[in-house]
Amino acid sequence: DVQLQASGGGLVQPGGSLRLSCAASGFTFEVYPIGWFRQTPGKQREEVSCIRKDGSATYADSVKGRFTISRDNARKTASLQLNSLKPEDAALYYCAALYRCAGPIWGTPGQGTLVTVSS
Repeated sequence: DVQLQASGGGLVQPGGSLRLSCAASGFTFEVYPIGWFRQTPGKQREEVSCIRKDGSATYADSVKGRFTISRDNARKTASLQLNSLKPEDAALYYCAALYRCAGPIWGTPGQGTLVTVSS
């Protein structure tokens, strides 16, 4: 079964940092772009970042310069480093394999991890 599990969320003060991890299994991880998404109630899902199989990455304008995505194909994991967090970054973050960055999700996205940014 295709599985992706996000972890690493938590409560952080504005300006703080978190590192999210995505553990994948059940598919050929290395050939798929991996995207990180976030969603809050009443808002549309946002693709925060995506990393292709060659390691090239894309970022939403709202997180450029603050978030960094990476992947380890040997371990079938992807990570998202969140720095300089703002209250508007608070959301449920989850990872998914994609057909292409900014494209449709392949398979089933993983359960998310909650990021709360508050003083």
